[in-house]
Amino acid sequence: MERKEFIQSLLTLSAMGTLSSFKQYTDTLPTQSTRMPVLFTSHGSPMDIPLSKEQRPFWNALYELGLDLQKKYEVKAALVVSAHWCSRGTFVNISPEQQQIYDYYGFPKHYYDPKYHAHGAPDIAKEVTKIIPSVQETTDWGLDHGAWPMLMHLFPNANIPVFQMSISYYETPQYHYELGKQLKSLREKGVLIIGSGSLIHNLQILGPKMRSGDMTPFGWEAEYDGWIKNQISERNVSNIIKYETSHKLGKLAAPTPDHFVPVLYSLGLMDPKDELRYFYEGKPNLPAFSERSFVLS
Repeated sequence: MERKEFIQSLLTLSAMGTLSSFKQYTDTLPTQSTRMPVLFTSHGSPMDIPLSKEQRPFWNALYELGLDLQKKYEVKAALVVSAHWCSRGTFVNISPEQQQIYDYYGFPKHYYDPKYHAHGAPDIAKEVTKIIPSVQETTDWGLDHGAWPMLMHLFPNANIPVFQMSISYYETPQYHYELGKQLKSLREKGVLIIGSGSLIHNLQILGPKMRSGDMTPFGWEAEYDGWIKNQISERNVSNIIKYETSHKLGKLAAPTPDHFVPVLYSLGLMDPKDELRYFYEGKPNLPAFSERSFVLS
C-alpha cells in the first residue's frame, strides 16, 4: 500500500518548576576539545516507520548525517527533547536501559515490529539535574516515537547511549529557550542534543482533510515554511520565541506547543560560531506538516 493511500485510511492519534538562576557546573564529564553539534529534526510520522531509507528520502538524510557525525565526533551520548513526552515540570530519564514506547495506535501489526535496543546514559542524565536542579529524575519513560524511529536511521546500530528530557507543557516558549541555554556545557562533554518535533504540525485540520481523501497541502504551508526558514537562517530568535504572534500563520502552523518548542531547545544551545546547515528541506507535500531539519556545528 502506498504511503498516501494508507494515510487516507488511518490517522494517528496524537500523543500528547521555575528555572534555576544559576548554573552548577560539575566535573563528572571531561571537557572535549571539539564542541558537539546540535540538531533539530523531524521524526516523520508513524506511517513512515516500516519504510526503509531507500524508500524514504528523509530517513536516508538522517542515515547520512549519522555517518558524518560519527566520523567527525566522539559522541558519548544523545539527549532527545521529543514532542511526544510532555509533562508538568521537566523530567530527565535516568534509566540504564531504554524502554521502546509504541505510542501510536490503530496501525497494522507490522508497524509495531521494529525494535531499537539502546542503552541509557544515567550518569550523564544525572548531570542534567546538577546543571539545572529544577529538572527532576525519573525512570518512568523510555524512547517514544519522537525518538526511536529517528534514531533507528541516525544511529542504526544503537551504539550511542540515549536518554530523553520532557517538555514542561504549560511553560512559556521563553522558558524552553532558556532551559536549552543552560545545557550548553554538555556540548563540550560529548553530548549530542536533539530537538525532535515539527515546525508545522496541526492535526486539528490535517485529520478531516486526509480522511476525505485529499492529501494536498492547504496552500499556506510553503509561506510559513519560507518565513520560519528565514528566521532560523538569520538567527532572529526573538521572532521564533514569539512564533504565535510573529507571523499571521503562527497559530495555524503550531496550535499546540509540543511539536514546535523542541526547536527552542536547539536554538538555546546555539553558539555564535555555529554554522547552520539544513540537512533536510523537503517541500511541504502533506497538509499542515513540515520535515525541515537542521544541524548547528
